[in-house]
Order: sequence, then structure tokens, then C-alpha cells
Amino acid sequence: MRNVDNGQGTPYNAAMWIKETRRSSETPDEDRVKLPVVLGIRPGYYLAILYGLALVVIFFFVFCYPGIVKPGALVAFISEPEGAAIRVDDLTLGSAPCEIFISRGTRNIEMVLPGFSPFKTEAVVGNRVFGSWFFPRRLRITGTLTAADPLEALRLGAVRYSEWSFAGEPSEIWQIPQELSEGAYRSGPAASDPAAREAMEGILQASLRFTVTRTGLRDLIRAAALTGNGGLSPSPVTLLRFAQDASAYLSDTPGAAVWLAGLLSLESAPPESAPPESVPPAFQAWYKKNSAGTSAGISAGTSAGNSTGIPAENSAVLELGGMEFRRIAGGSFTMQGVFPHQALIEDFWIADTEVSSESWAAFLAAHDEWSGEQRERLREQGLVTIDYLGDSPPGIAGISGVSWYAAEAYCRWLTGLLPPALASYEARLPREAEWEYAAGRDNPALEDLLGGHWEWCGDPYAPLDFFPAPPEYIRAIGSPERSLRGGAWINPPGAVGAETRASLPPDTCSAFVSFRPVIALRQNNE
Repeated sequence: MRNVDNGQGTPYNAAMWIKETRRSSETPDEDRVKLPVVLGIRPGYYLAILYGLALVVIFFFVFCYPGIVKPGALVAFISEPEGAAIRVDDLTLGSAPCEIFISRGTRNIEMVLPGFSPFKTEAVVGNRVFGSWFFPRRLRITGTLTAADPLEALRLGAVRYSEWSFAGEPSEIWQIPQELSEGAYRSGPAASDPAAREAMEGILQASLRFTVTRTGLRDLIRAAALTGNGGLSPSPVTLLRFAQDASAYLSDTPGAAVWLAGLLSLESAPPESAPPESVPPAFQAWYKKNSAGTSAGISAGTSAGNSTGIPAENSAVLELGGMEFRRIAGGSFTMQGVFPHQALIEDFWIADTEVSSESWAAFLAAHDEWSGEQRERLREQGLVTIDYLGDSPPGIAGISGVSWYAAEAYCRWLTGLLPPALASYEARLPREAEWEYAAGRDNPALEDLLGGHWEWCGDPYAPLDFFPAPPEYIRAIGSPERSLRGGAWINPPGAVGAETRASLPPDTCSAFVSFRPVIALRQNNE
């Protein structure tokens, strides 16, 4: 193809011309947007104003808006002792030490801790508008709680410790709070007084009767260490003294070696089945020494004499409330069970039979608040369950479906029927030791001690009842359950012995449960 002149003296190829012409026809013209003038203001000026307004709005919502819509302050709560529940205007929001956002205004602040008088104050909570999202207004409230009874915190901790003992060993899913050691921390300063220190040790000894898990053992050890050091973290000297005291206590307590071996075994074997080889080598000699003789049988009861002036055993029967009571002469005997241990029994009378329907009817005639028609009211008060006063199968004597509370009410009524000559006596539920002692006497006058109904006992149930503790602290701690003895008609023959223990919450009513009262000297400390 020949070249042509493009008019500028430059040769131009026709093919190139055609190609450029085609390309130019395929390329659209470039779009250009021209902003209009608004109110005489050119675009460059009003765009700058709009951007500025956007920045102001962002600044407002970041630095000012949070303080306007959510006015208040971040309040730090400190309590002495630690752990107090924080209540703001009667709403529980946490426990000290903690930081809680409180809305602006005058607030009623209360710090509450079991065993201590509440700390109350009124606080004016202010606000910070600018920058409250990043730098909130802060307020600090410190409360010192005082206790009318310095030991009440430890006692309440021991009560909750006993309740948790029925929950079993914790797992990864749920844990047990360290109630006992927290109580020891709060009551710790009182340990400087020798009398208070003795009382705290008595509470810990009573708590030992509920130490059935390794978690509980850890809590008990921590509580003992805190008690020995006034609620503070123990020093090496304190720990050494604690170890010596604990070793002496366990060495003097029959069965303690077997209990500790079973509790510390990796397989969590029950104490009665813990073999010596499961005990750490350093403790094996001590274990063998202290576990010897724990399987001894019941020793024959020896009469404590006729010091009460009651007729000799089996020589007289006391009639009261439509029931006949047989005298049992006191004595010393070995209580059976996981860890046999000695018990001293005073003279007492025990009913020949479980409470009869006739005697129970006489009680209801005097106290209709315990009648079956009042079942719903009694349930609301937590005194009975739905099976209150349920019937036993034909041929099974004795009233059944009676809660521990109802049995106690019957015993109080029976006490009011005692003649003036027995004014120093009371009718009550038997203690476990008394019930087992009576069952071991082989007295044919006592009917259905085994196999009639499970029978309520007066003792708060402690899994490790062989551990000695002062009676007043055993009562102070109590237990969420009450003891039962004797087995029921539903148990196979021979499945339940006189030493067999059981327990139920005191409001429980069952066709398998009844009771058999005793008459004994009043105890001034009860």
C-alpha cells in the first residue's frame, strides 16, 4: 500500500490511517461531572464543610454520646473481709472486690457477708460526658464489716460445708466452693483469744465428720491452717505446728488411718476397703498401727448402775400416750459400722413398738395442725413432703409417712404427758448410739427393731460419726439430713443389721419410715 502525504509533509500509510480511524470510533468520549454551585458556594468549599461535619458527628458519638445516653461511673468495691455481696438499691450485682458500672444518681450501697453485720452507705455517683468510653469516671467504696459473734462466719461456713458433703466428689463440670476455709479466713482474727481459738477448733473437729471427698479434705486443711494463723496465710512455723497437731489427732483416733488411706487412694476406694498397699509408703507403718482392731465386734454392755433411781431393766414398764416404754440400763459398748468406736450410754426408756396409729391419733387430736388435712400448709413450710401420712402395707404395724419434724412434734407432745416425778426427763427421738445399743441387748419385748420401718433418730447425720467432736459444735453445725436405723419391710431379710446407717432430709415422708421414741434425762446443753 502506498504512502500518502498527511498534509504536514509526513508520509502516511493508509493502513495506519484506517486502523486509527477504527480505534477512535470504538473509544467513547470521557464522562466529566461538574458539581453545581449551591447558594453561590463553589463545590470546593461546601465539600470541605460536609467533611468537617462528618468528623464532628463521629467525634460526638465516640467521645460524648456514651456519657450522655449512659451516665454513671465505674465503682470499685472493696470489703474487709473480702467476699461480701454487693447490693445497689436492693439489687445484688457482684461480690467484693469488684468493679461495677453504676448509673448516675444517689445510690444506697450495702455490703453483706454471712456472720457479719451489713455495711450500709449512701453514695452520689457522678458522670463524665467527654471521653467516658475511654476514661470513665471512677469511684471507690470501701466497707469494713463487723461481727457480733466473731465465730459465726466459721460456723456458717461449716454448715454449708456439711451440706456440700452430700454432693459427692466434684468433677471438671462442676466444683465445690471452699466454704469452710472462707469462714476460717473471716473468723480468723478471733483466734487470738484462747477461748475463741478453742471454739474454732471444736467447729473444725465437728466439720471433720463430713470430710468424705478429697476436695473437702483440702478445704478442711486450708481452714485449719488459716485458723492457726489468725486468718492469714500460714508461715512455715504455723504449717509445722499444724502438721504436728493433725498427726497427733489422727493417731489418737481409731479408724482415722483407714479413712485417710481410702480418701487419698487414687481409685477413691471407700475407707473400709482401702488396702494397706494403697497407702503411701511413708504412712504404711502408721496405717498398720492405727487400723488394728477396727473390726472388733460389739462388746457386752455393762450396767452403769441404778444411779437414776429407775427400776431395774425389764422389771417395770412405763405407759405414756398409749405407748409402753421399756427401761434400758446404760453402759459402754462398741458401735459397729465402717469404723467401730466406743460409746457411753446413760439409762433410758425406749418404746416397745413403733408409734401406733392409736397413739398418733391422740397426738393429732391435741395438735390438728399436723393432721393430713394440713398437708399442703406443712409442705409450704418445708416440714413434710407429698407422701405425708402414707399407709404401710397390710400387716405392717406402726404409723408411717411421718417426717422427722412431725416425729419431733409428737415427742414434744409426749413430753408434756410425763408425770411430775419425771419432770427432769423428756421424750425425744433416740440417738443412733442408743438405738444400736437397745438393738444389741436382744430384748424380746422390743418389736420390729429390724425390718418394720426405717426409724428416725435424733442425730444430725454425719457420714464419719466415729470422729469425736464436742457435742455443742456437732449441734451447732447440724446436718442437711437426719439418721435412720433398722431397715424396712421392703429390705430382704438379713440385708440390714443393727449397725446399718441411713439418712434422709428431715422433711421426707415415706411408707418405709416410722419412729420409736425414748424417754431420757434432759440435757441442759441441748
